[in-house]
Amino acid sequence: MPVNRLILGDNLKILKELEKESVDLIYLDPPFFSNRNYEVIWGDKGEIRSFQDRWSGGVENYIAWLKERVAQMYRVLKDTGSLYLHCDWHANAYIRVHILDAIFGYPCFRNEIVWKRTTTHNDSKQGAKHYGRVIDTIFYYVKQPKGGTFNPQFELYASDYITSTYSRVETDGRRFKASDLSAAKPGGDTSYEWKGKYPPKGRFWAYSKENMEQFEQEKRIFYSATGKPYLKHYLDDMPGVSVDNLWNNCVYHNKKERIGYPTQKPEALLERIIKTSSNEGDIVLDPFLGGGTTVAVADKLNRRWIGIDQSVSALRVSEMRLNKQAGLWSPPFTVQLHKYDYDTLRSSNAFEFENWVIERFGGVGNTSQRSDFGIDGKMPDHTPIQVKRSDHVGRNVIDNFKSAIQRADKKIYDQNISMKKPIGHIIAFSFNKGAVEEVARLKNQENIIINLVKVEDIVPIAKKPSLKIIVNAITRNGDFQSSEEFTELEFIATAESETGIEFYAWDFEYDAEKGFHPTVFRDLQGKQKQKFPPGEYHIAVKVYDGNGLESIEIVKLKINGGVKVV
Repeated sequence: MPVNRLILGDNLKILKELEKESVDLIYLDPPFFSNRNYEVIWGDKGEIRSFQDRWSGGVENYIAWLKERVAQMYRVLKDTGSLYLHCDWHANAYIRVHILDAIFGYPCFRNEIVWKRTTTHNDSKQGAKHYGRVIDTIFYYVKQPKGGTFNPQFELYASDYITSTYSRVETDGRRFKASDLSAAKPGGDTSYEWKGKYPPKGRFWAYSKENMEQFEQEKRIFYSATGKPYLKHYLDDMPGVSVDNLWNNCVYHNKKERIGYPTQKPEALLERIIKTSSNEGDIVLDPFLGGGTTVAVADKLNRRWIGIDQSVSALRVSEMRLNKQAGLWSPPFTVQLHKYDYDTLRSSNAFEFENWVIERFGGVGNTSQRSDFGIDGKMPDHTPIQVKRSDHVGRNVIDNFKSAIQRADKKIYDQNISMKKPIGHIIAFSFNKGAVEEVARLKNQENIIINLVKVEDIVPIAKKPSLKIIVNAITRNGDFQSSEEFTELEFIATAESETGIEFYAWDFEYDAEKGFHPTVFRDLQGKQKQKFPPGEYHIAVKVYDGNGLESIEIVKLKINGGVKVV
């Protein structure tokens, strides 16, 4: 399966479709065993269905539900791979013993990481008779006992440690500490005279004379008032304090990082995990996508990635988050839905569409767009395929395709006729009456079979939602609220879809060249109020339906003492 992909669907089904031993790092933050409705974050149909599945019967059902998914994660993980499972106190003991140790084996357990997610929790003020619950558990396992990528991470030294330990300062401002250059035991040429001094009685120089000369040349030796030499260790050469299994500083860098997802994890948390247990170019998998933090950080760190969720909201909000952070050289990614938008497929690049639909039909597309005799691809048995990115394909296409097959490969043509197999397959959005009748005539009168295949028989197709925007001026006591400083407007989006509307997203600074970068990620009502100073504006709104299909509408406004829709 291609990477850099957001996939809508049940992660158990999709994990089974992934190639075994194909992923380097898995981070999963499954819904916690809280048995509370607040675990339903987005509230769309896919997430509610998953919630009901988990809670059809107690902790045993929850463990069974999660275990079969982790078993598939173990299958797709490379022998050199690692897995981090994020959970809380409700079920962490069950998860470790009955899932992780059972599937990975105890020797593959590396760490139980304690993440302090908040500084305080005033449960006792609410009458609770327990300590405040401020931590989550992250279990770290590897596929093989001696495997797993591990790049040590370091934190900055505490300021009081720096002041007390790196107390000396060079004239250029570099801080350093000085260590004794003598040692208790000899090791080679270590009893020489240095600057008129020998090592203290019963001790030896810690380095050879050659090394001492090198230190002197590099100005790395500090002499005390008595002339005793010490080796300088500069603060800016030190990596810092190695990270241990208590993580209390993986917090949000700024408010802009938050997207309004209640259980969203800070990027600093995922950055530590991804940097530690993967390298650039590795594949990172998050089977419970949620707010998209894992894939967003993986993308920034030049990793490849796969994100899975059966919530339309999770998938589309993650898509917008990736688009918003994308730079000029950001790699492309794809969004895989339950159904594909008819209009998008019909207007897509013809050559790309041909190869895409042929691949899903089970064939292989032509690499060249020329000299193909009208043959766009072949099945594994070499039977030709032709693709028409159009509706109402007629009889002339049947005639031309039959002739093209004879010219391209007469042997396959005759062989398929003798075996009563199709001489070829034509893929299109629809076929008119003449095409259907000609295919029937060829079969009945000439024993020639041509297989007509609709695109919707290969991939599910649906119509994207309809969408309209209404702009109203805000009034107070009947007066239009406008001044030289600002004008307040109300935007109302209305949409319709057979599968229902999930949510709206708004970009109040829309730029067609930069793409849709929402200022409001998820609006369930389709209503927004904004104030604008005089000027020209492009306002864009997107709507997403139950299939994850989208529509976009753009309003151009000119505000100058009044409002004009351009």
